[in-house]
Amino acid sequence: MHSQILLAFYGDDFTGSTDALESIASYGAKAVLFLEPPTTKQLEKYPDIEVFGVAGKTRSLSTAAMEPELIAAFESIKSHQPLFVHYKVCSTFDSSEKIGSIGKAIDCGIQVFEPTIVPVIGGAPGLGRYCAFGNLFASFGIGSNGKIFRLDRHPSMRHHPVTPSLESDLKILLAQQTTCPVGLLDVLQLALPIETWMEQLENEKVVLLDTLTHQHLESIGKWLSYIKQTAAPVFVVGGSSVETALGMQWSSTQGLERSTAWPTLSPVNKLLVVSGSCSPITANQIKHAVAHGFAEIIVDTNAHDLDYYFDAVEKALLANNKVIVHSGPQKTEQIDAATMGTMLGQIAKHATTHCGLQRIIIAGGDTSSYAARALDIEAVEMVTTIIKGAPLCIIHSSNKNMNGVEVNFKGGQVGPENYFSLF
Repeated sequence: MHSQILLAFYGDDFTGSTDALESIASYGAKAVLFLEPPTTKQLEKYPDIEVFGVAGKTRSLSTAAMEPELIAAFESIKSHQPLFVHYKVCSTFDSSEKIGSIGKAIDCGIQVFEPTIVPVIGGAPGLGRYCAFGNLFASFGIGSNGKIFRLDRHPSMRHHPVTPSLESDLKILLAQQTTCPVGLLDVLQLALPIETWMEQLENEKVVLLDTLTHQHLESIGKWLSYIKQTAAPVFVVGGSSVETALGMQWSSTQGLERSTAWPTLSPVNKLLVVSGSCSPITANQIKHAVAHGFAEIIVDTNAHDLDYYFDAVEKALLANNKVIVHSGPQKTEQIDAATMGTMLGQIAKHATTHCGLQRIIIAGGDTSSYAARALDIEAVEMVTTIIKGAPLCIIHSSNKNMNGVEVNFKGGQVGPENYFSLF
């Protein structure tokens, strides 16, 4: 029998799910990330498990396709009786009424978990995401070094090929996607005693919480525990700041001990990067990698089939110990995430099997969920931290060629220019 599940999260893509995994693991929780909702038998493989996640793909699904996917996943999660359930979204709230609708996810969560209120955590300060008076601001890149833009003026997010950020007011964004009334606890109200926060609302079912600082997250963590119901889990929405808020709270109430030292990254003989990202940040990282010794292969599905790329990558890895395979500047605008992601995953699996790779990197949020499925991954656990939001993980798989291989999933906006050279 596994231990009490403190938290279960469903991530809307794989890179975001590993971000949540890192955030809660860094607070000392025993956490495992699965590709599908785990059975009781699967959880029993990890007898001391406290948190589990499901790396979903709803960020790239139509609103109609999201509902059956989420209802089934939420029902499965509910059966394990976690104290908290988190629908993990990208920290830039990538979504629209038609694709990856966060409002639809909220509606599904309300249907299954029947919460009295759904908190939505607006910012993620550790990732350079800040929510003030309902408006989301984001640095250009992850962390505190990039210049900060309001989301609808962000150089990358306003040009996202699938869900461009045209509205920075998250209250308005969410109201466009759910029929539930959306309230706001702003930065001024967060300064009030947490016992009075509910009094600031007007019976709204969904409540957005401003988040500018880690002190705000600490208060939010206390409030989430304060509103914990006895009969049902608290259903909460947001980026990995949800794990940070709960981790801070559980450090004092559940005896979690924050991990302050992670293993040093060990060198590997050969490294493969596959990327389906359209982000200009990832484009600059690819450019830097090629300028510093990586062999480059650009995927064109109209020109070549999989066998061509299998052969090309094998030859490149024989000639060069660092290879990057990517979709080109705008390919994923013309090819859907499922097609590109699956193809990149198949290339990575073939190369791992035939070239004995021990570490691979997958870049791109929308495509990552499909790439992960093509790799025969059952679950991953965190090995060490690289850049905040993109940990190095180890694969658990029934495929002996994939089991034990290290994998890093990174979102399009994540990391410095020399990111791929860090490995």
